[in-house]
Amino acid sequence: MIRTVLTGTGAALPRRCVSNEELAREVDTTDEWIRERTGITQRYIAAEGETTGSLATDAARAAMEDAGCSIEDIDLIILATATPDRTFPATATTVQHALGGKGFPAFDVAAVCSGFLYALGTADSMLRTGMAKRAIVIGSETFSRILDWEDRTTCVLFGDGAGAFILEATDIAEGDAATAPGVIATKLHAQGEHCDLLYVDGGPSTTGEVGKLRMKGREVFRHAVVNLAQVLTEVLDDAGFAAGDIDWVVPHQANARILDATARKLGLPIERVVVTVDQHANTSAASVPLAYDLAKRDGRIKPGDLVMLEAMGGGFTWGASLLRA
Repeated sequence: MIRTVLTGTGAALPRRCVSNEELAREVDTTDEWIRERTGITQRYIAAEGETTGSLATDAARAAMEDAGCSIEDIDLIILATATPDRTFPATATTVQHALGGKGFPAFDVAAVCSGFLYALGTADSMLRTGMAKRAIVIGSETFSRILDWEDRTTCVLFGDGAGAFILEATDIAEGDAATAPGVIATKLHAQGEHCDLLYVDGGPSTTGEVGKLRMKGREVFRHAVVNLAQVLTEVLDDAGFAAGDIDWVVPHQANARILDATARKLGLPIERVVVTVDQHANTSAASVPLAYDLAKRDGRIKPGDLVMLEAMGGGFTWGASLLRA
């Protein structure tokens, strides 16, 4: 059988790090207010010349170096983003060009904070069916460009960054399915009736402008805890594992309270949840690969560990993927 194996990870952050104290000098807020409600202490903000595409390219290069491969070994790029460089072409194509790639498929996926899980699921399907052999899957965002900096309830929550995975189709024996590395199971969902709870109030086909992010935070929190707990259970049941088998959960880094509540609902200690929201804030589609890369490089995630990835975002969209490192 064919399994999609994670062979390398990479990350990229803008040069400018903005602390809560610095932000409080420009926005009507305080460090204490942000920490108590979100767990965030800082975030990275893209400067002029730093774009979703440039961050994605840097993360992809780091991932290829980690995997020991080059662009000549890649035959698929999928980029998850809600903040593309342009309406079209897909930012993935500009990343392909920047890396020196030619000819193979490169496209964007738009599912907001769940985008990386959607991109991962898409790449997994394409690799397992033989449409590609080795893929770069990237989550990259410059959410600072769509924030209303006069709305302190939203602008303090988000940051910019990118993370990337190198995925490779690998033959494994069916008897090794439980212990072999790679993506084991993925579940994705969407419920469009809640699209007005987290959205951007603009677009090419409606206002002709980019628009700004709008969110009803309490409602998003309530749905997030329920939906994430359900999809994690769904993936575990499909894969034949129990919550106690998980070594690490790498969640979307939206809010420390959501991370705590989801862990409690699953009966998992928070010590087994990778938390980076304090350092990066909410980087939307970039948050899961950013967190995974950090936990792998600092030695928390080790080869053979069973890791659950999960995310929920505007749409609503949500999903989870279980993989063995």
